Amino acid sequence: MVSARFLAKARTLLHVRSRLVRECLAELLAVFVLMLITLGAAAQTVTSQGAKGGYVSSCLAGALAVMVAVYIAGGVSGAHLNPAFSLAMCVLARFPWWKLPIFIVMQTLAAFLGAGAVYALYYDAIQHYSNGTLAVTGPRETASIFATYPAPYLSLQSGFLDQVIGTALLLVGILAIVDTQNKGIPKGLEPVAVAMLVLALGLSVGSNCSCAINPARDFGPRLFTYVAGWGPQVFRWVTRAGHGWWWVPVVAPLVGAVVGSISVQSVDTPSLLALA
Repeated sequence: MVSARFLAKARTLLHVRSRLVRECLAELLAVFVLMLITLGAAAQTVTSQGAKGGYVSSCLAGALAVMVAVYIAGGVSGAHLNPAFSLAMCVLARFPWWKLPIFIVMQTLAAFLGAGAVYALYYDAIQHYSNGTLAVTGPRETASIFATYPAPYLSLQSGFLDQVIGTALLLVGILAIVDTQNKGIPKGLEPVAVAMLVLALGLSVGSNCSCAINPARDFGPRLFTYVAGWGPQVFRWVTRAGHGWWWVPVVAPLVGAVVGSISVQSVDTPSLLALA
């Protein structure tokens, strides 16, 4: 039987004293879980050809994934989960600029690892559905399980605007939820409100290009598909007008984050650490 002294020593050894390291690990775990649930729902929908899920169920899974992720990291890192949110906090002077690239790296790494976990979990299903061909286009493509791609009708300009507005709405909504001068939400239920916001965005502005509104959520899994067998085509996808797409869900959410944060600069907006 394990002694209490041994357990106490083990806890001491495993305790991470550096606040920055704890924050990075929290973001890593939270975004990993976020991607595992979100992409898992997409994989289930695609590989079952809609028999075990659809767009609404994918939106719901993504929203609940955000809720779980905020509960995981809210009390440690503030549960940023998204480079766009981290950037907005910097613009609002709620987060130090020097931490921004560190958080972005951790969030993107976590998204990459989450995509890898989903690929491993659904490997047989993906291979069966795609007949062993990892394609980016065609009736049996599977790249859209992991990263976002524009609808056939979407122009580059409309896609960019879509991501700017979607991310700005996300930021305005979150900042309103955690605003101490706004109508209060029962303590501990803030992540639920954020999840409802994400669900609303997915159901209202998701049809154009899957409502990425998170550079790490798109770029990490896209990079995974590049190295896992889908190849360079994941970075060569073009819109209806023939313009490259992959950079839009990376750059446009950052622009949207700035737009959203500027629009609410006069509001008292604490970090999501208030969600703990």
